[in-house]
Amino acid sequence: VQLVESGGGLVQAGGSLRLSCAASGSINLIDTMGWYRQAPGEQRELIGEIAGDTSPHYADSVKGRITISRDNAKNTMYLQMNSLKPEDTAVYYCNADHLEPSGWKIYWGRGTQVTVSS
Repeated sequence: VQLVESGGGLVQAGGSLRLSCAASGSINLIDTMGWYRQAPGEQRELIGEIAGDTSPHYADSVKGRITISRDNAKNTMYLQMNSLKPEDTAVYYCNADHLEPSGWKIYWGRGTQVTVSS
């Protein structure tokens, strides 16, 4: 399974961005996919995830400002972020739980930088 994030960039506070996470490989066995972010000097944090066809769950820190969706036909997960704040500046990663003969394995993308200017 390969995951590639895209859509990051520089945006002014109050603006919006939509990130994409494209999956390739043996994706039929992917269940939960999630978005994480890591700011400089901080631990990587989960901001939201979506399992199969269920409704996504969001972290309290971003709830109301983000929407996670998944297009299984395009093998892509999206992160729509609105009302961006400087504290949203981070590298954003996606991950996926993939069922393998040995059990569930988590795959990560390489991340995409989001910078929010004040």
